[in-house]
Amino acid sequence: MEIFWYIAIGIVLTVFFILDGYDFGAGIIHLFFAKDEKDKEVITKSAGLFWDSNEVWLVAAGGMLFMAFPTFYASVFSGFYLPLIIVLWLIIFRAIGLEFRGQFKYQMWKDIWDKAFGVSSLLLALFFGIALGNIVRGVNLGSVENGVSSHEGHYFFLPLWDSSFSPLTDHPGVIDWFTIIIGLITVVTLAIHGANWIILKTNSTINIKLKGVISKLNIALAILTVFSLIVWQSVNPNSLDNFIQKPFLMIFPIIYLTGLIGLFFIKKIKKDSHAFVLSTLLILGGITSSLASLFPVILPSINDVNEHLTIYNTSASEYGLSVAVIWGIIGFALIVVYMIIQKRLMSGKIDNMDYGH
Repeated sequence: MEIFWYIAIGIVLTVFFILDGYDFGAGIIHLFFAKDEKDKEVITKSAGLFWDSNEVWLVAAGGMLFMAFPTFYASVFSGFYLPLIIVLWLIIFRAIGLEFRGQFKYQMWKDIWDKAFGVSSLLLALFFGIALGNIVRGVNLGSVENGVSSHEGHYFFLPLWDSSFSPLTDHPGVIDWFTIIIGLITVVTLAIHGANWIILKTNSTINIKLKGVISKLNIALAILTVFSLIVWQSVNPNSLDNFIQKPFLMIFPIIYLTGLIGLFFIKKIKKDSHAFVLSTLLILGGITSSLASLFPVILPSINDVNEHLTIYNTSASEYGLSVAVIWGIIGFALIVVYMIIQKRLMSGKIDNMDYGH
C-alpha cells in the first residue's frame, strides 16, 4: 500500500507541475519578454484561464500526503515552515495579479499587477526548485549536535540560509549554492514550458521570437543539468546507486533527455503541440528521476544518528491506507473529469476569450 500511495502522490505532483508549470512559465515570459499591451493581455489570459483548475492538483497532493504519510507531512511542514509561508504569499500574489489586472483600465494599475504576476511566478518556480534541492540533499533530522539528537528523529527546522551558504555543513539552510542550482534549473525548465504553452494557445506577436528564446534557454538548461549532476555527487555520493542497482529506472532520465535533445530542434518543429510535449517530457523526466534516485527514501538524513524518512517509517496504518484507496479513486476521477471538461471548453487559441473584466 505504501508503494501505491507513493506512486499516486508522485503522479498528482507531476501533473501539477506540468499544468501549473506552464502558468509559472507564462508569468516568467510575461515578466521579461512581453512589451506590448496586446501581448501582455493575451499572455495573462493563457495563464489566467487555467491557473485555478491547475492548482486543484496541488491541493489534492497535499491532502493525499497528509493521509498516506502523516509523519513526513508533519516533519516537512514544520521544518520548511519559512519557505512554505513565502510560497503561500507568492501563490496569493500571483492569483490576485491575474485577477485584478483587468479590473481597471489605468496603466499604472495594470503595471502593478503585471509585476505581481511575473515576479511571483518567477519566485514560485525558484522556490519549488529549491524545495526539490532540499529533498535530494537531505536535512539534519533530529537536530543532531556533536553526535547527540536534541529532538525526535523526524523533527528538523531550517533557517532560510546558513552563514556558510554550503550544502555540506552539518546545519544547512533552505537556500545554499546547491539548492540555488536546482532552483535555476526549475526556472529555466518552466520558462521553456511556459513559452511553448504561449505559442500553443495564443497568436501573440512574440511567438516567433519565443522559439529563439527557447533555443537559448535549452542550451542553458543542458549546461545546468550537467553541472548539477557533477555537484550532486559531492553533496550525495550515493545519488546514482538506485540507477546502478535497478537499471530499469534509467527510463526516467531517458524521458528527460528526450525532451532536452528534442528542444534543440525547436525551430524545425512544425506542430506547436509537439514542442509542448517535449517540454512536458522535461518536467516528467526531471521529477521522476529525482524520486527514483531516492526511493524508498522521501527525506534523507545528513547525520548518522537518525535514519532517513522513508515511505515505510512515515506511513499511516495499513488499514487506513487500504480504506483511503476507494475515496482516493473517486476523488481522482472527479479531478480528471473536471480537468477534461475545462480543457475542452477552452480548447484552441484563447486570444478572443474574455478574462479579467
